Amino acid sequence: MALIPHINVCNDDNEIYCCLRNKIVKLDAQQQEQFCSGCKMYAGDAEGYAQGVTCIWEDLRDIGNPHVALDPLEEFVRNQIKQVPPEGPALFLYSS
Repeated sequence: MALIPHINVCNDDNEIYCCLRNKIVKLDAQQQEQFCSGCKMYAGDAEGYAQGVTCIWEDLRDIGNPHVALDPLEEFVRNQIKQVPPEGPALFLYSS
């Protein structure tokens, strides 16, 4: 599975969808210092856009590469739908 850059563009309220926190967040100094700066998915600013960030992660959805997220609420909702990879679900064995 390929790593896909997700360009998360801020809405009018300066909010984006944050995959790490799985919620819509205000992209302010606190978010960038406490979460973005230490996140392994963080890949810098949203190049070509006034405000936002680029994050990279494996995404099972059928999306573009790169994927541009202009609406954080729509991106949040679409990320709550979990798809099973083509290889099938993981098999878990439990023993006592």
